[in-house]
Amino acid sequence: MLVVHNDYTNSRGVLTLLPPSWEELKQFPTAPNNLLDALWQGSYPRIYDRTIPASRWLSDYVSAYVQRDVRQVTRVTDLNSFTTFLKLCAGQTGQEINYSKLGNDSGISHNTARSWLSVLETSWLTLALPAWHRNVRKQVVKAPKLHFLDSGLVCHLLGIRNAEELRHHPLRGAIFESWVVAELFKQFTNRGEKPALYHYREARGLEIDILLEQATHLDLVEVKAGSTVNSHFFKNLLSFQEHWADNKSDSTKLNAWLVYGGNEQYKRQGCWVRGWEHVADISPTP
Repeated sequence: MLVVHNDYTNSRGVLTLLPPSWEELKQFPTAPNNLLDALWQGSYPRIYDRTIPASRWLSDYVSAYVQRDVRQVTRVTDLNSFTTFLKLCAGQTGQEINYSKLGNDSGISHNTARSWLSVLETSWLTLALPAWHRNVRKQVVKAPKLHFLDSGLVCHLLGIRNAEELRHHPLRGAIFESWVVAELFKQFTNRGEKPALYHYREARGLEIDILLEQATHLDLVEVKAGSTVNSHFFKNLLSFQEHWADNKSDSTKLNAWLVYGGNEQYKRQGCWVRGWEHVADISPTP
């Protein structure tokens, strides 16, 4: 974060400085030209403006973060255990947070896992995406989802050594989902707005990856890493819309979006389809 003093109004404002958005990043001459490279390299600017290999920069960053920043924001004494915890969290990106499981897998208590995860959020490494609570049906799962704000960092922590390894990695879809969440989060934050981002899941299976709640409408966003659109990609979006239509007491308008790993843009089955490079189209207008 950066505190900015304005001499004209004699006031102070706090700006949250995040890595560049995709719209900003692609202005670099060395910006990736495909999704796998974009996910693997991430968006930390030094990788691009100094042309530092992503693997080397991210390795140095993790070492510096654990050795320096963690010591400043918390009383963590066992840095090796914290590094293990950090890697385990990377394996949970795009999944609902289970503090007990994270603690057990890391060899720490439930409360310590909760505390350490708050350190990652304070450091702007992760985001806990809250569940959307306005019920369209009963038995809504209310656990938040964990998302890393930089896909390159996730790939580094998971030991993915190059972009091609990501192609068949079991977490490719989750990493891409976190990338989309991060991009939308940046769009809000860069305008000084509080991100109105959520996720939705019912115990019986209906799930929406991202919801953007706004004054007059609700944007539903499904994220699929595949480069070809399949009809089943729309299943949850259509199901949610059907159940919403039955809720006569709520007149909020729905917009449905599918973000996928390809490049085409069109409308299908009442849903807006956007390739990964056009994720900014979903961002609410100022």
